[in-house]
Amino acid sequence: MIFSKTYLSRLLIVLFHIIGCLGLSFNETRPFFLGLVPFHILLMSGILFANFAKAPNKTIYAAIIVFVAGYIIEVIGVKTGVIFGKYYYGNTLGFKVLSVPLIIGLNWFVVIFSVGGVLRSLLKSSKVLRTIIGAFILVGLDYLIEPVAVKFDYWSWENNIIPFQNYVGWFFVSLVMMAFYNYYDFKKTNTVYKTLFYAQLLFFIALNIFIK
Repeated sequence: MIFSKTYLSRLLIVLFHIIGCLGLSFNETRPFFLGLVPFHILLMSGILFANFAKAPNKTIYAAIIVFVAGYIIEVIGVKTGVIFGKYYYGNTLGFKVLSVPLIIGLNWFVVIFSVGGVLRSLLKSSKVLRTIIGAFILVGLDYLIEPVAVKFDYWSWENNIIPFQNYVGWFFVSLVMMAFYNYYDFKKTNTVYKTLFYAQLLFFIALNIFIK
């Protein structure tokens, strides 16, 4: 069916990323679209979760674990500076608890599950390889996100310098997260992983070009 759940979900993912990219690229529309960023993350996580072939308890548990772990890591990171370096969240990502936006846990869910899903489809036989490559991909994604995040007040760094420690921290945190995704036994079949991953990738590549 042309109007299947998968088709509509992929269409929404593509449209929202294109519209969001355009809206954030122009000074006249940027304030409005910055206000929509938390809702965009919420929508993408909802679409991702809704497209599991089945969502038994273990799938729900996996999503909750990644959400909570990602959020706790960010709290520790903000409070201590020992994981990623010294950084502070701005107001763009919305409501905060312990100085960290709650939506950031959903962002971890989106990036871990989308990257994990893509690699699972490409490298079916090696969980170890998928885990290591996944961590490197997530570091690369963070490299693209950082200039956009700083520009749009997602977060800011001490002395306005993104430390190398950030990327080292991202690698090891991502390694643990990807290992959990790959080794925890839950139903991973999903129909929009690839669309969401490539939409995010192109979204941040485009913004890095347009906002300079």
